[in-house]
Amino acid sequence: MPSNLYQDVPYEEKQRLFEQVKADPRYKDYLYGCYECGICVAACPSARFYDFSPRKIAQTLAREDIELFYEQLNDDVWNCSQCFSCLRCPRQNNPGGLITIMREVAVNNGLKTTKEALAGYTRIIYKIMTTGTQVSPDMLQEDAFPDWGPQVKEVAQNLELWRRALPPETLHTTGLSWQVEERTMLELYTIWKLTGVLDMITELDEGLHDIMEEVMDDALEESGFQVQ
Repeated sequence: MPSNLYQDVPYEEKQRLFEQVKADPRYKDYLYGCYECGICVAACPSARFYDFSPRKIAQTLAREDIELFYEQLNDDVWNCSQCFSCLRCPRQNNPGGLITIMREVAVNNGLKTTKEALAGYTRIIYKIMTTGTQVSPDMLQEDAFPDWGPQVKEVAQNLELWRRALPPETLHTTGLSWQVEERTMLELYTIWKLTGVLDMITELDEGLHDIMEEVMDDALEESGFQVQ
């Protein structure tokens, strides 16, 4: 049963967000109905560590339980690791895909809980989307990623060791640790701009969006790429 956590949010607003999820063209391919067999939960790594169930996500959407949907939209969808182990479903449901849609709706609507859940990831988003390279150790701080477990604390406590093991340019900056082909990055910049992926970041962090847009626009302009 849904809690009373979000009783202050009008039912009409919850319904509006549910309709956005349901209107996504992928929705009908991801949800056929649930046997309640629990195979998706048994395969789900997140279910082992969190009070999280991909089966409950599928059931809630299938039943169109608006109150529980809104609670899951705020409290559950960011616990999914997006590994898609849940594709083992005998009914061919795709709970991970449904969660992807829910996450996109949460981001596009700038939900407060979404901003809080992703607050620690802004540097990671910036580094990966502007350089195509991996996260550097200095980004993994315990206070930013409390849900990542004790390993993050161990990494943060041993940064000097990691610094000696990795190229210097991968640490505090957004420099590359390996060379990503320029054309590949330009094509990705173009895709992110044309598909609205870059615009989604505005709802999370407008300043981050502006910085990333400037980086991408400058690179595209210098290379002669034109994005209409």
